[in-house]
Amino acid sequence: MLAILQAAGWPIWLLLIASIVALALIIERLIYLRRSKILPKQLLDEVVRVYQSGKVTPEIVSTLEQNSPLGAVLAAALRNVNAPRDVMKESIEEAGRGVAHVLERFLTTLGTIASLAPLMGLFGTVVGMIEIFGAQNASGTNPAQLAHGISVALYNTGFGLAIAMPALVFYRHFRALVDSFIMDMELQAVKFVDVVHGARK
Repeated sequence: MLAILQAAGWPIWLLLIASIVALALIIERLIYLRRSKILPKQLLDEVVRVYQSGKVTPEIVSTLEQNSPLGAVLAAALRNVNAPRDVMKESIEEAGRGVAHVLERFLTTLGTIASLAPLMGLFGTVVGMIEIFGAQNASGTNPAQLAHGISVALYNTGFGLAIAMPALVFYRHFRALVDSFIMDMELQAVKFVDVVHGARK
């Protein structure tokens, strides 16, 4: 592995750093963006039961908020449970925007790495081509320098693509996952609003 890094020249170190950052972000998002953690199954039913029992206290709302992202959205609804429907919905939307921001954390960085890695590989290719042309001199071509220039060009292109492809796949996957979570949260929050305002009629 060290021999490959040496053959690929100094531009490969930029790609290596990008690959480590991308891998760390992918692992972190895989651990964080689990459906059971974001949208606990029975949470809506439990919140409805607490509301119907009339035992809504600031402590329960605070605990619910810390429970999960869905809990934070439902806690916003519980805080405004006596407000008109429009005010309740507005508070849910506001909490939803905050939750969406948390769910989307690091995705911009991952997307940037996916876009930037091929360009970094291309930069390494250009450096390799410069070395190839630098191998030409009055007495002819230096074969060792020529071979080194070719290896720098090819290794960097290959590494750039190898980093960009999985990073792009995971970026798209996480984006779709976050969108589906937000949609589910909205649906569950609307159900809760309907329960609250249905009970008042």
